[in-house]
Amino acid sequence: MVSKKNRKDIRVHKHYKIRNRLSGTADCPRLAVFRSNKHMYAQIIDDDAQNTLVSASTLQKDVKANLEKTDNVEAAAYVGKVIAERALDKGIKDVVFDRGGYVYHGKVQALAEAAREAGLNF
Repeated sequence: MVSKKNRKDIRVHKHYKIRNRLSGTADCPRLAVFRSNKHMYAQIIDDDAQNTLVSASTLQKDVKANLEKTDNVEAAAYVGKVIAERALDKGIKDVVFDRGGYVYHGKVQALAEAAREAGLNF
């Protein structure tokens, strides 16, 4: 009998393939996105130094206070706006977008477009 991979394993494999092509540097860090069923997370990472420069998620109190629900497209767009504002405060304008193996659609697309509108370049 042929066994089929589950969706999480497929996404993780796609993420490995994406990560082989791109990485974040000090000049142009990586904007990594993770989404769960209930929350949205975004980090700006310098892969050379292996540290997170900026992060935002729907779990943080200041973000959660401005949201009605944490699992919809509006919440993802707000996280994108917040991560862009925090990055600009630290002097980060250019990033490389890492969609984390997810399809560029829905929440991931909303986060990316909101970050672009707020001033990040990618």
